[in-house]
Amino acid sequence: MAKGRIDIYIEACKSCLYCVATCPKKVLGTTEATNAKGYQYVQPLEPEKCIGCGMCARICPDAAISVFKEEE
Repeated sequence: MAKGRIDIYIEACKSCLYCVATCPKKVLGTTEATNAKGYQYVQPLEPEKCIGCGMCARICPDAAISVFKEEE
């Protein structure tokens, strides 16, 4: 099965949480950390669950997410 890796450009994230709601494996979430604009940015909280589907990157209105698919 393919595995994914998610990179998030935290300074572009405005915490809309569309990606969190869209992720079928519930990989993404927020913590108390904030970016320079004061937004709690999204992070992969359970990166080992990522399947590399890219749904989070497609729904992100700020193009703050990149997904890479890696074969195991």
